[in-house]
Amino acid sequence: MIRSLLIANRGEIAVRIARTAREMGIEPLGMYAEADAHAFHVGRMSRAASLGEGSPLETYLAAPRVIAAARSLGAEAVHPGYGFLSENPDFARAVADAGMIWIGPPVSAIEAMGDKLRARARMREAGVPVVPGSDETGSSDQDLFVAAARLGFPLLVKASAGGGGKGMSRVDRPEDLPAALAQARRVGQAAFGSDRVYIERLFERPRHVEFQIFGDGQGQVVHLFERECSAQRRHQKVIEETPSPALDEPLRQAMGAAAVEAARAAGYVGAGTVEFLVDEERRFYFLEMNTRLQVEHGITEATLGLDLVASQIAVACGEPLPPDWLEGRLQPRGHAIELRLYAEDPVDFLPSAGPILVWEAPSGPGVRVDAGVETGADVGVDYDPLLAKIIVSGESRGAAIARGRRALSELVVLGVQTNVPLLDAVLGSPEFASGNYSTSLLIEVPALVRRPVPDAAWIAAALEFESASTAPAAPGPGIPDPWDAAAGWRPGA
Repeated sequence: MIRSLLIANRGEIAVRIARTAREMGIEPLGMYAEADAHAFHVGRMSRAASLGEGSPLETYLAAPRVIAAARSLGAEAVHPGYGFLSENPDFARAVADAGMIWIGPPVSAIEAMGDKLRARARMREAGVPVVPGSDETGSSDQDLFVAAARLGFPLLVKASAGGGGKGMSRVDRPEDLPAALAQARRVGQAAFGSDRVYIERLFERPRHVEFQIFGDGQGQVVHLFERECSAQRRHQKVIEETPSPALDEPLRQAMGAAAVEAARAAGYVGAGTVEFLVDEERRFYFLEMNTRLQVEHGITEATLGLDLVASQIAVACGEPLPPDWLEGRLQPRGHAIELRLYAEDPVDFLPSAGPILVWEAPSGPGVRVDAGVETGADVGVDYDPLLAKIIVSGESRGAAIARGRRALSELVVLGVQTNVPLLDAVLGSPEFASGNYSTSLLIEVPALVRRPVPDAAWIAAALEFESASTAPAAPGPGIPDPWDAAAGWRPGA
C-alpha cells in the first residue's frame, strides 16, 4: 500500500479524499494556486505545495506544475478527484512516467471514452444501445445537415470532447442548426481543445440514470447499482438519488449488464460511471462514460456501506475486487439523496461570490456533509460554485426526502446566495415526491421558488422595527403623531 498521496484537486472533493487517505494510514498531500493558499482544503492536508501564480488554466490545469508539486512533496501516488485533470490522458501518462501510481483507469480507457464519438462507436460494436445520432465518419457541417434531416427536430448539438453541459445546445428548427454548430465548435475548441461536434436525437422527457461500475487489474468488472440524475439545471446535475424510482428489477438488471459490457469494451480498471437516457417507453440508450469518480458517489456509499475512494486506491495498488462484489452478495439498503449546494441565485443560477460570514452544517443520523468551505472562506468566481454536498439517507425514499428537507432547514450560510430555496422546492414538490419526473423537472419547479429577500431589506426592516419600538407614545387615543416619533420619518419618502 502507498504511504503518501497527492490529491490533485481543491474544494470538497480534495477534503473528502484526504479523509479516506488518513483513515487508510496514507499521508494526504495537497496543492494550491497562490491566490488559493488559504483555501479550506489546504488546511486539511498533511503538507501542500504551491502551484504558483496564475489562473486555473495556469495552475490546477497545468500538468507540468502539478507533476512538479507531486515530486517536491515526495508523493507515491496521485488521485485527480473529478474535474480539472481527472480525465486528461496526457496527465495520467505523465504521472506514470514520473514513477507514481495513477489512481484512475488506464490511459487507453480514458482516451477511448473521452471522445464521445469514438465512445459511441465502441458501444455500438459491444452491442450497447446508443442514442440515435450522427457517427464519427461524418463530422463536417454538410454531413451533420444530412444526419439532422434523417433524425428530425428537435435535436441536440454536442461537442465531441465536451462534458458538464458545455458545448451543448438544443435546436428546434433546421434554420437554427448552422449557428448552433458554429457555437458548439467554438466552445469545444476553447474548453476542450477540439472543435469536433456531433448531433443526437432529443428526447423530450427522458430520465438520466447512471450506473457505478468498477473493474480490477484481473479483468473483473461489476456494477454497484444505479443513481437517478434527472434533476438538472442547464444539463448539470443538482439532486441525485438511489435507487432510481424509474427502474423495476428487470430494467435494472438489463441496464446493469449493459454498463458492465460498456466497461469491459473499454478495458476499464477502477471506478467509472456509465450514463444512460431512459425514454418514456422505458427504452434505454448509452449516453457517455465518465472515467473518474463522480460527484454523486456518496449516495452509492450510503446505501452500500462502502468507501469508493478506498476501493479506488486498493485497485490501483493491484488488489482484486472484493469477493462480495464478485459473487453478487452486495445489495443496497434504504434510500439516499444528494443535494448539491451551490453559491448561486436559486432562480437564474447566476454565481454568487464573496466571503462566507457564517457556515453551520446540518448533522444527525443519516446526514453527511462533504464541504469545501467554512466560516471566513472566500467564494470566488474562478472555480465551480459547488460549496458542499449534503447526502441524506433513510429506510425509505419518503424518509430520505424528509431528512433532506430537515437538513436544509438547519443549514446556515450567510454572506453569499445559495440554491437552498430551489433544493427545498424540488424536495417538496409533488412531481419529485411521486418519483415520476424527468430532466425537465427543474424547468417546471423554479416557478415555486421565490427569490430571496436581499440582506438590505432585512436590515431596513430591523431598523424600522427598532425605531418604531422606541418612539414616544402618542398623548391621546388613535394613531401616534409621526412628528413626535424619533424614527427619521419624512413626508417625501
